[in-house]
Amino acid sequence: MATNFLVHEKIWFDKFKYDDAERKFYEQMNGPVAGSSRQSSGPAASSGPGGDHSELITRIASLEVENQSLRGVVQDLQQAICKLEARLSVLEKGSSAHRATAPQTQHVSPMRQVEPPTKKAATATEDDEDDDIDLFGSDDEDDKEAARLREERLRQYAEKKARKPALVAKSSILLDVKPWDDETDMAQLEACVRSVQLDGLTWGGSKLVPVGYGIRKLQIQCVVEDDKVGTDLLEEEITKFEEHVQSVDIAAFNKI
Repeated sequence: MATNFLVHEKIWFDKFKYDDAERKFYEQMNGPVAGSSRQSSGPAASSGPGGDHSELITRIASLEVENQSLRGVVQDLQQAICKLEARLSVLEKGSSAHRATAPQTQHVSPMRQVEPPTKKAATATEDDEDDDIDLFGSDDEDDKEAARLREERLRQYAEKKARKPALVAKSSILLDVKPWDDETDMAQLEACVRSVQLDGLTWGGSKLVPVGYGIRKLQIQCVVEDDKVGTDLLEEEITKFEEHVQSVDIAAFNKI
């Protein structure tokens, strides 16, 4: 009965074997660990505190690996510092050599100029003659010639500008002329509109556009000079034909 119970019970009887194999593996990698001789290979020694001991060995092994990596980093830093110190010493030697080879400025006391004992009278006379000559003086003939050329060019520019035709500002206007009703004679209405003659006004094409209920409106194009004909004046002249025209609207207005 007890044997059957042990068969179904999950007990790790050979755990000490795996502990010994793990210990030997880490001893081969990192060398023998102090206090390993005290461990016994019996099943009683591997159970209980043996599990904690194997975990401790694993932690020690990981710490040794981390210690080796830190040593490598420290060695790299030491090498970099050595290189920097060597480079700094080379630069210091170069600067000291440059200072040694640089020429030193010698301070020379100014020499006292020796004045001639006597001055000739001819030298004073020549200086007076040089003062009488005006190097920056203007020539009267050159000034007159330049003024004449300037006036001639201004006159030619004015004549050229006067011959050039002035630009006339014009606008293209599309008008909508609406009748009173559908009985309005549209041909007579268009004749009335075209009878408006103003200085700067030119009539263009026209057409009849249906509005609704049999009523059509007259759409007519014209070109006007902005300085001579305005939209208000044009509307006022067209609306004078009260028998045919009800209203005048500006459908489109474009500058030319």
